[in-house]
Amino acid sequence: MNIMFIEILEIFSAISFIFYGLLSFFSKAMKSEFIRWKISQFRVIVGIAQLCGGFGLIIGFYVPVFTLLASFGLSILMLLGFILRIMVKDGILKSSPSLFYFLINTFILLNFLKNII
Repeated sequence: MNIMFIEILEIFSAISFIFYGLLSFFSKAMKSEFIRWKISQFRVIVGIAQLCGGFGLIIGFYVPVFTLLASFGLSILMLLGFILRIMVKDGILKSSPSLFYFLINTFILLNFLKNII
């Protein structure tokens, strides 16, 4: 796979998760979504996980094991987010971003594993 493409995906994912992690702390709209989903007690944990994953992907350019850990963690987080969106009947349009980020981070993870095996 083209290394440049993977790096662009990693940067895109990292920036996205840093942005969404910050929104988890500061956005009233995001806070109300967690209430609507009935998981407001997990908002801070999710925000921290998103920030750690985003920064982990960036650090992974210098310390590769962070790419493994961050992409794995973000894949799990987004799979759970997708399942939650389906469970609260948000529909495919509102559920698709979590599926999209699940696929991106799973792709990053599998590419990393392919390169070390």
